[in-house]
Parts: sequence; C-alpha cells; structure tokens
Amino acid sequence: MQETDIVIIGAGLTGLSTAFNLKKAGRDVLVLEKQQRIGGQICTYIDEGFTFESGPNTGVVSFPEVTELFQALANECQMETARESSKRRLIWKGKHFHALPSGLISAVTTPLFSLKDKFRILGEPWRKQGTDPDESIGSLAQRRLGRSFFEYAVDPFISGVYAGDPMKLCTRYALPKLYNLEANYGSFVRGAMAKVKEPKTDRDRMATKKVFSAVGGLQHLVQALAKNVEIVTGAQDIRVRPDGEGMWKVSYADTVISCHHVVTTVGAYALPDLLPFIPQEQLEPITRLFYAPIIQVCVGVRDAGALRLPAFGGLVPSKEGKQVLGILFPSECFEGRAPEGGALYSYFMGGARHADYLQKSDDEIRQMVIDAFHEMLKYPSDIEPDMIRIFRHEHAIPQYYADSGERLRAVADLQQRYPGLVLAGNLRDGIGMGNRIHQAAEIAATI
Repeated sequence: MQETDIVIIGAGLTGLSTAFNLKKAGRDVLVLEKQQRIGGQICTYIDEGFTFESGPNTGVVSFPEVTELFQALANECQMETARESSKRRLIWKGKHFHALPSGLISAVTTPLFSLKDKFRILGEPWRKQGTDPDESIGSLAQRRLGRSFFEYAVDPFISGVYAGDPMKLCTRYALPKLYNLEANYGSFVRGAMAKVKEPKTDRDRMATKKVFSAVGGLQHLVQALAKNVEIVTGAQDIRVRPDGEGMWKVSYADTVISCHHVVTTVGAYALPDLLPFIPQEQLEPITRLFYAPIIQVCVGVRDAGALRLPAFGGLVPSKEGKQVLGILFPSECFEGRAPEGGALYSYFMGGARHADYLQKSDDEIRQMVIDAFHEMLKYPSDIEPDMIRIFRHEHAIPQYYADSGERLRAVADLQQRYPGLVLAGNLRDGIGMGNRIHQAAEIAATI
C-alpha cells in the first residue's frame, strides 16, 4: 500500500492549482486523473498556423490569487492580457452586431435599448429593493433595468458566461457580486460607486479585472502547474473510502493509497461512483446539479481582409432566435492566434436552452457555422473558412439554480461529517478560471 499526505482527484485547473499551492507549502501531494491527459476542459491546439482552445478561451483576473499564481509560475508560463481593443463587446440585433455602450453618448444613441429604458435607468438608484433572496437574474434585471436592458445586455451576457437561462439562474449564487450590490447598497449604481471609493490594499489591486490567457495558449498554464507535481493519468475506477481510523483509502486499478486528506475536483455527476460510502440521499442535493452542454467550433480564416472586427466577440440575445450563442474573436484578443492577416473565431452553440444541439451531426454543425460565418461576420459567399474544428462538451457549465443553497449545505455537512474530505471544483464557488484558482488557494491554505 502506498502512503502520501494528500490525494487530489482530477487534474483540471482546480486540482492542479491546489496541488501546486500545497507542493509549494511543502506538503506531499498525489494527483489522480482518469483521462490520459491533464488539464480537464483546458486543451490548446496548434493547427495550420492557428492556435486555439477546445475549452475555456479566457479568464478574468478577478482575484489577487490569479496574479500571484502567474507570478509564481513566471519562469514557466507568462500571463497574456487581452488587447485594449478587445474591451469592445458586440451584441446582435436585427441584421448586424452593435457595440455595447461604453459611455454616456453611446448609451443614448445605441439601438440596443428602448428610449423608455434609457430614461428609466436614470431612476435605478432609487428603485425599490427586492425581497426574494432566490430571485432569478432575469427577474432582477428586468425589475431594476427594464426589459430591453434584460433582452439585449443581460440575456446575451448570461449566454456568454453560463450558456444558461437567466430566468432560471439564481442571482445570489450565479452572480453574487451583482446580488450584493443591491442587497448591501440598495442599487447597482450606488453600489458600484461605493465600491470604487472603498480603500484598496496593494494586494486588492492585483485583481485587475483584465481578461487573460497564457502566452501560447492555456495549455502552457496547465503544463507549468504540473511540472513538479506527481500525477497519475489513466487512473480508472477511482474509489474513496474512510478507513475508520482517521485516514482515507483511495484505490484505482490494483493500487491502494493511504492518505490524510482527499480533495475531489470532479463534476457533481461523478461523485456517486467516486464516494460509494456516502448514501445516495446525502449526495442527491449535489448530484442533481445540471451542467449545460456546449459545442465549441473553432474557425480559422487565413486572409480576413477588412472583415476583422476589433472586439472581444459578439453575443446573441435569445430573442433573436439564432443558432449560435455567440462568437469569440481570439485573434483580436491575443497575439499569435492566427497567421498574419488572418482571423480566428470560436463559435458557441447549445447551452441550457438548446441541449439537443449536442445530438446534431458534424455536418449539421458545420453548416450552421458556415451560415453564421456569412450572415453574422459578413464574409462574402465565395469565401469559406480555411479551418473548422468541432468540440463537444456534454458537461460544460454548471447551472447555479435556486436549489444551490441545498447543494452548498450538503457539501458543508459532508465535509464536517467526514474530516479530511474536501468536495471542490465548479460545483461550488463559481465557474470561471479565476474562481477555480481562488478556490484552490483557499483549499490549500485550509489544509
């Protein structure tokens, strides 16, 4: 029987970041991964001169821990922040993309919002505070900002972040910072102004809110995190159980490992097989978590001519009835993602409201992408993409609905009942890369 201090299950960003932090603190760590590769959803490809991601494309420096992690990895991996031009966000309406307002003049002149709501937004600081702690993002947005702001700003934003339905996602869990602006200050505007005035330490300022990737692609971040960590890939049929003497037994294939701590970073759906000693009724509040499926299609054009759009990407409101949730423009955000004069796009389809798209054939998906290529990006009919790569993710993004409170209480109860067991990953604490890095740092510090 092998012995170690801590076993981490899952070699995605959460697991690798946790292992890196623990290793840096001098702890003995072993990471088990059932796949033959590390990185979880993160995977960078280089093909025909294009560098693209099959999973997450970007993160946000939303916590100091993100900056600190890249500083610690400086010799192995460099953070790359998005170009200034990529701060521009586009929203589809009618037959064109329109820029989201970035100032007073553009807010007044934009065709995205109704005249009534443009005036209505002026009264937001004095609008009555909500009383439902489980209010959906959609309900909150319409109540405080108006219907057109919901339809052409909030709804496409939620499609871009969660690939979800804003009328089902609970603000308190899915967008806690937004929820707290109203809960603590009575208004989004007043809360945002108060936040700006709050004193910040040098460490607070490390959370720059900038969009980031890694130079050369996010796979470089994964490889840097894994460099000095012991990892077993291809570890099938992993099972965890307490040994009754304050230790844990983790088994896979013909191997059994004894350890003091076990950190799981797998999806909620994988927990019953992983933790067979926990009764199903205790896990059910966790395992019922729904994951929106996503199809990501990477499209490369060698000669984009004058059709390149200086923007982060374009989002599509559900009201517009399009087959794509949005199109990201990675080559406008970061260097070296496309050949000189070319462009790289990432199309996103499916999501919580179109889960059936996952069953469409590659030919159907390819045709949907080509149609959007011509209609939405305005490429002439005689120009076709030079590269199309399709990636399917059955369990892409967890949806934080109103029952998330039950899930979080169940996690806390199980961790208290079984000391040494930590249930981590995106089933709690947020879905972005910044959230994963922040959670990993907190877990390592706690252990």
